[in-house]
Amino acid sequence: MGGSWAASDVAGFLRRPTAADDKYSRGVLGVRTASVEYPGAAVLGVEAAWRTGLGMVRYVGPARDLVLQRRPETVTVDGRVQAWLIGSGTDAASRASVETHALRGILSGELPVIVDAGALDLAPGATAPRIVTPHDREHARLRKALGLADASQDDREGRAAAAIETAEALGATVLLKGGTTIVAAPSGSVRFVEAGTPWLATAGTGDVLGGVIGALVAAAATDAIPDAETLAALAASGSWLHGRAARLAAERLGPAGGPITALDVAEVLPFAVAELL
Repeated sequence: MGGSWAASDVAGFLRRPTAADDKYSRGVLGVRTASVEYPGAAVLGVEAAWRTGLGMVRYVGPARDLVLQRRPETVTVDGRVQAWLIGSGTDAASRASVETHALRGILSGELPVIVDAGALDLAPGATAPRIVTPHDREHARLRKALGLADASQDDREGRAAAAIETAEALGATVLLKGGTTIVAAPSGSVRFVEAGTPWLATAGTGDVLGGVIGALVAAAATDAIPDAETLAALAASGSWLHGRAARLAAERLGPAGGPITALDVAEVLPFAVAELL
């Protein structure tokens, strides 16, 4: 049905800066995430984006002060970006109408958008190039919104078949999180990512993943808007880097690994990137 995504695949989607680059040519990611209830999602996503390697992160959201305390280099005013990350740390049920309007504006634009968590309900019917990043329960809700039948998500092949069907109906890349992450493109192609560790199953790591993918997409979009197949490859590459960073963080604690947090994963991302470069 598809192949496993490997380090050699990921290396081809990393953009090494040159002497001719500046902060704009290296990629600018816009981040519209977090809420009063879950402000840490913004800190984790922004941290991960910076540490994956790009020229600038613009944050627009309610966690501005927390983001600047952690990453003072983050820009918090509107301006040009090459890609967006939205939805992490938000809840559609409590989203204000003004925020819904702003998110719909992003999703109706031409720039690629990584759609997570509380913005997934807005993905159907959107026209922007999209990567959606649900876990299994969010995927089931997304399928229901698309009018798709319940699907088996108990095994790898069943999850893959469901993700492919969702991607085709949505017209967007689906990154289905799990012990084996499945990345399905609207064309029906699928990639499996198994670079992680069970220690990665902890709160906030999905927010980190969004930042990693966002950084890769923004960097790639400096030349041209990536097509759907390239977006799927970038999503798989972000997932692989996220998993590799988690393994590196856990292995610092011993051969069998040990407890890590989402911020631990973000902080080790530069080492995962450097390995491949």
